[in-house]
Amino acid sequence: MFSEVHSEGTVLKDKELEGKSCSLAGMKILQKATRGRAAGLFSLIDTMWPPVMPLKTPGHSQACEEVKTQLPPPSFCYILTAHPNLGQIDIIKEDPLSKLYQPPIPRCLKEILQTDDLGTRFSFYARVIYQRPQLNSLLLLEQREIWLIVTDVTLQIQDENKSNLPKTMPVCVTSSCVLGQEVLEVLTEATPHNFFFRDALRDHGRIVCIERTALLLPKPLDVASVALSCERPGPVKLDELDSVTQVNSICSVQGTVIGVDESTAFSWPTCDLCGNERLEQSPDDRSAFSCGDCSRVVTSPLLRRHLQVFLDCPSRPQCTVRVKLAQSSISSLLRFAACEDGSYEVKSVLGKEVGLLNCFVQSITTYPTSCIGLEEIELLSTERTSTDHHQLP
Repeated sequence: MFSEVHSEGTVLKDKELEGKSCSLAGMKILQKATRGRAAGLFSLIDTMWPPVMPLKTPGHSQACEEVKTQLPPPSFCYILTAHPNLGQIDIIKEDPLSKLYQPPIPRCLKEILQTDDLGTRFSFYARVIYQRPQLNSLLLLEQREIWLIVTDVTLQIQDENKSNLPKTMPVCVTSSCVLGQEVLEVLTEATPHNFFFRDALRDHGRIVCIERTALLLPKPLDVASVALSCERPGPVKLDELDSVTQVNSICSVQGTVIGVDESTAFSWPTCDLCGNERLEQSPDDRSAFSCGDCSRVVTSPLLRRHLQVFLDCPSRPQCTVRVKLAQSSISSLLRFAACEDGSYEVKSVLGKEVGLLNCFVQSITTYPTSCIGLEEIELLSTERTSTDHHQLP
């Protein structure tokens, strides 16, 4: 029989219990869980079924293989809770490693995507190449859903194997997935990292980290081997925007500018020294600004823009493709089109070629017309430099 122990206080504090044979005391049944009411819990139980040891028939000392093969997976289990004062979990020293223990078996992303086992738990190593949202606050990361774009060697070498699988994969880390302090700190660094996704769920064509999923850093002894399975020399390859591109994924896109979304276009000044975007305008000279971070007058501020363009993309000929451009692409597009005061004529950018751009897919609609909303992004890089501050020539 399977059970899950819920504990508060110090009953489980600083105890490494995975795989250990333990004795439990001071427990009470909190509830009886069934597959229909606790699908997430039973998807985890299914990874441990059937047991690695033959089951025994009550009243018999010999293992019964026939019973083992015929028994269906459990249909219920008990949720236990430890009494705050009486609850106790102790490792049985005579049998420290349980014979029933089944450690997770890492699988490659290609293998996971080729299976049809939806609603099944998988464990895998992967490299995070993009994260959304990108936050530097641990508190904010703990309170919201996070999208991680991951890849490994098996997805990156598909050009050689002529596979139709994607080169990258979005992973949704829900707010119910508890992340350790060490992992949270890594996620705020905005650099690529290899992670071990333990007991993630494959559901509706995507990978989800929910309750009972563990997101871990590779152990020191595994770092080198994990790097070989997750990293490939050279830049990361992305799939080009096409008819199977999904929302919350990333892709590369190129095309011809056929329009500008003037209703959402705007610009604002930033400090030419530190990049501060909250400048105060001088009451005496509206062309001069002061920077609170630098404590100086900014006479030649850098101009940043918000600009969305519509592209004619050969890979999606019957679709409206709208792209929110990054500052570097805006500067390149307006290099010979902007006037001295920063303004520009829309017709001066029409017909210009842009791309390849790395983009995050924000939205996909099919009614009343087919439209894809993209945002140009910068992939995580160990040598990442800011491309946010550009001055138009």
